[in-house]
Amino acid sequence: MTDSELALARQRMVAEQLAARGIRDTRVLAAMARLPREQFIGAAQRERAYEDSPLPIGSGQTISQPWIVARMLELASLMPNDRVLEVGAGSGYQAALLSGLVREVFAIERIAALADTAKDRLRIYPNVQLGIFDGTYGWAEHAPYDAILVAAGAPAVPTLLADQLAEGGRLVIPVGPRGQQRLGRILRAGDHFTTTWDTGCTFVDLVGRFGWGGEGPGLA
Repeated sequence: MTDSELALARQRMVAEQLAARGIRDTRVLAAMARLPREQFIGAAQRERAYEDSPLPIGSGQTISQPWIVARMLELASLMPNDRVLEVGAGSGYQAALLSGLVREVFAIERIAALADTAKDRLRIYPNVQLGIFDGTYGWAEHAPYDAILVAAGAPAVPTLLADQLAEGGRLVIPVGPRGQQRLGRILRAGDHFTTTWDTGCTFVDLVGRFGWGGEGPGLA
């Protein structure tokens, strides 16, 4: 596909996959209409960039279905002056979207091969910092955050992530057994956390000390 054909496919994606299926946040829709998704996947997947499905990005990981990306961004209730943590940067696509929506983005990717590629792609976004380590610890150095988005499924909400929310902060994370997750939105008010549940979803595992394979505490 040519660049112009991909641009048309991107506009169709926004209209048919996002807006027509209930995404209402106009800033999110505009960001996804601007950003070429094909720049964040391998050349072999280029013509599939705007399919209504996740796509492989290597190392057993995926770039999420466009609708799920949009819904997570919408649930985060992002404002232009926000500081945001992303756990599971993958190819860098969501971090790049966030860069145009908020003031500062701190993204974490635990797989070095993916992080190195994402770092190259994200060099043109000066408000994005990328760290390579276990994201279930969060990134306390830069906390608190107005929003935290986790792009991997967790068995429970990692306490360390919730604790790094600012007052009024929102944590959006898929939670549940493998293959049966739901998007959770955790809102902080002082030391109290309120969880509401959204759509069902299926993500790759959140692997780390406070995810699958770990022993860390979670929130009910």
